[in-house]
Amino acid sequence: MTTVDRSPYWSDIVSRLDPYVPGEQPRDQQYIKLNTNESPYPPAPGVARVLAEFDSDALRRYPDPESRALVDALAAYHGLAREQVFVGNGSDEVLAHAFHAFFQQTEPLLFPDISYSFYPVYCGLYRIDYVTVPLDDNFEIVFADYRRANGGIILPNPNAPTGIALAQSAIRELLADNPESVVIVDEAYVDFGAETSVPLIEEFANLLVVQTFSKSRNLAGLRLGCALGQAPLIEGLKRIKNSFNSYPVNQLTSAIGIAALADDAYFRDCRDRIVVSRARVGKALDQLGFEVLSSHANFVFARHRERDAGDINRALREAGILVRYFDKPRINGFLRISIGSEDECDTLLAALAQILA
Repeated sequence: MTTVDRSPYWSDIVSRLDPYVPGEQPRDQQYIKLNTNESPYPPAPGVARVLAEFDSDALRRYPDPESRALVDALAAYHGLAREQVFVGNGSDEVLAHAFHAFFQQTEPLLFPDISYSFYPVYCGLYRIDYVTVPLDDNFEIVFADYRRANGGIILPNPNAPTGIALAQSAIRELLADNPESVVIVDEAYVDFGAETSVPLIEEFANLLVVQTFSKSRNLAGLRLGCALGQAPLIEGLKRIKNSFNSYPVNQLTSAIGIAALADDAYFRDCRDRIVVSRARVGKALDQLGFEVLSSHANFVFARHRERDAGDINRALREAGILVRYFDKPRINGFLRISIGSEDECDTLLAALAQILA
């Protein structure tokens, strides 16, 4: 990576930022990529039809700033009203707007100490005070530590990188304990076995659910995300969006998103295949000497009982396989391994058997 010197023209905040580092997208050779939780399967067949039939002349015009057709499709899918849905350029943008809209408070924002590493980056960007709350020794959330969080709460469900899921009943209790604060449930991986919090929206005005098309909809390259909540929260997001970029979702992205939502059978088939593969990979890793956390995501989080995770990560890379290694306290013994195709999983397990032998 090229290093650029600090510029005297930077604003003070630029100097203080510690930007998010995404998973590696290598260009030096072809790898089996199990490091960024991308889907191993192509998008729904309807997506290809949209691409083939899209009228490029329409790109002369700005898209609908409200993305009403896509919003209506999402509202129908989730049983919500149009006013309860917000869309953006990936769930990362949606989350950024939510941090800006709801968490610039006098009290600190709370989120787990082991969680999505973009959260502290948003806090640095928007100058939000925050406190990371330790997971317990089993890497699970201790809900008592989040009572009366006056500056807000954000929790991934399932968590990343652990993959551990929260019960809807626990989210309900958390919302009831914090009626004065916004609680965001980041559901990037919810479709792979966790309980969604969307049914709680009508009951709790302080709940915002954020989802993405990147994982279970097989559309990481599209950049499309959404937020679901009661109308006043959605209006807050719209005010931020319209003060930043009135047109975050282009015409083609909107049409593709609608097509992906329409093919529910294909979505369920891909999801179910990943869940089956996840169970197979977890069992095989256990037999190879790994401790595997209980995952409800499209990845597993595992540490070998005897071998160093950094060494295994390097050996896998030499074998042409990328996984994610976090050289951070408490989790530097773990590897996060995305669930690939059946062939990719077979190659991974064969490589690990050879490395560990």
